[in-house]
Amino acid sequence: MEIALDTLRAVVTDAPLTSTPRLALDIPQLIVGEFTDRAGFERLLPGTFGSREWLGSETDDLLFDDTSRELVAVGLYLPPASAPAEAGIGLSAEPRAVRGGLRAQEKRDVALAQTTVLHCDPEARELVCLRDPGVVGVGAPLDARVGIAPGLALLVRAGEAVGWSLTEPARYLTTGYADADTAPPAPATGLRLAECLALITRPLIDEVMDQEPSAWHRLRTTERALREQGDRGEDPVRAAALHQLVARLIEDYENW
Repeated sequence: MEIALDTLRAVVTDAPLTSTPRLALDIPQLIVGEFTDRAGFERLLPGTFGSREWLGSETDDLLFDDTSRELVAVGLYLPPASAPAEAGIGLSAEPRAVRGGLRAQEKRDVALAQTTVLHCDPEARELVCLRDPGVVGVGAPLDARVGIAPGLALLVRAGEAVGWSLTEPARYLTTGYADADTAPPAPATGLRLAECLALITRPLIDEVMDQEPSAWHRLRTTERALREQGDRGEDPVRAAALHQLVARLIEDYENW
């Protein structure tokens, strides 16, 4: 299979990334690669090509090895908005994700635009991020899902990567570039993750900033639930990461 990543074309190989993804809402980014901080990511630049000319712009980070042209690192930014319910976003069981890496057909840099909307079901079984909400939904099935790392798949339609999905995203929750907890996530963590994703994206984040009472009720309810989950010692590392996020929202916008 061959897919388009903006102007760069890549062939799907049989060697997906083996690094466990890290979902850091404080960045907010999904990170995959053999590095432990942003400086480590940037140390890969001399021996790679891809999105390095656009670091800091509104593009996702993709790095390919100079010699093999194989994908070696990924940084996918979370979009700023949640898709409206009427968009009908939600991936069906088909097509199933096929594990595979990517090999660029030529050595050239690329500006792959970040996704613009996300969808996460209330239990956070799957996080879907799309560049255009109109390309996936009722009557717009995907052609393929390429599993480029554990739990992470590129979504392909009409030969083009149109977004990405992360199965059981709570499993990969962390802060910064730290490795995620290896223990399975608690069911409550998935519920709180879905709530937090709504709280940090439009339209709800705008209502938080405007101090709309209903939005602040949701924010404080989530904060209390996470604090109580931490007090119970239930999935404490992930609960602490999410609590830190909502506590920061309260601190930043309480007296906005």
